[in-house]
Amino acid sequence: MFASIPSVLFTITFLLSTNTLILAACTRADLLLAASEFVTAVFRGNVSSLPFASNFTYQENNKPASINDTPVFSKPLPVDLTRSTADTVACASYTLIVSASGAIPYVLATQIRHAGGSDENDGPGPFTQIDTIAATRGSLFFDAAKTLGYLRNESWAEIPEAERPSRELLRQVGDAYLDMWTDPNAADSIPWGTDCERVEGSQYTRPCGEQLPRGGSQQNNGNRRYVIDEVVGSVDVLCSFDALGSLPDSHEIRVEDGKVKYVHTVTV
Repeated sequence: MFASIPSVLFTITFLLSTNTLILAACTRADLLLAASEFVTAVFRGNVSSLPFASNFTYQENNKPASINDTPVFSKPLPVDLTRSTADTVACASYTLIVSASGAIPYVLATQIRHAGGSDENDGPGPFTQIDTIAATRGSLFFDAAKTLGYLRNESWAEIPEAERPSRELLRQVGDAYLDMWTDPNAADSIPWGTDCERVEGSQYTRPCGEQLPRGGSQQNNGNRRYVIDEVVGSVDVLCSFDALGSLPDSHEIRVEDGKVKYVHTVTV
C-alpha cells in the first residue's frame, strides 16, 4: 500500500530538517533485534563482533573514538537493566544500559544507526554508527545503583495506537526541554503530567514540572541527535549541553496521554 502524499511530504521534510536523508526501509522489530544484539555484545565484551558497515563510525561522549579501544566496551559488562526504543523513520534505535554491579559502574545512553535495506525484508542493514554517552563515577549526579532503583519501577508499555503522541509533538517536547536554559517561555510550552517523574543521574524529582530553568544562559544546547518512537511515546536527544559547559548529554522523555510522564538524563 502506498503512503499518502501528506505522509510522504512530512517524512521527507523531517529528514531534511535533521540533515539526514534516509530512503531505506526499517521495521521496528528488526531495529529492536539489532539493539538486543548490541546489548548482548556489551554483556559479553565483544562489540567488535557486530556487523559494522564499511563506513561505520563510533562516537563516545560527543567525540570520535575507536570502539575497539574504548574502556567502556573492552571487557564484559554486567547489564542490570536495559531498554530500547526504535525509530523506523531514521532507521535508528536508542538503548539505555544500567550497569551497577560491576567493578566500574556505568549508565550508557546509546543511539545506533543503520543504512537500511531496499525493502522491509532486508532488515536495517549493518551498523553505520554507534553513538554513546557513557556516564560513570564523577559524572553529574552519578550513582548507578540509585538510578537502577528508580528506573526499575517504571512502566514502558506500548501505547495504544489511537493514543500515541505524534512524531512532531515528541520532537517539540524534546527540543523545548533542552531550550529551557535559553528560552524563558520553553518550560511553560511543555505539557507536564501531574505525576511525571524526572531522574537525573541519582536525583529524583516528582512531579517533574517543578524547579525548572527559565532562561538565563546564552549558550543553546546544540549538536542534537534524535531517536523518536511513537509506539512508546518517547524521544531521546543526544546533545552537547552547552548551557552548562559543553557537557555530553542524553535526555529521554516519555509522553503518555499527551503529557510528559518520564524524563531521564545521562550527563557526563
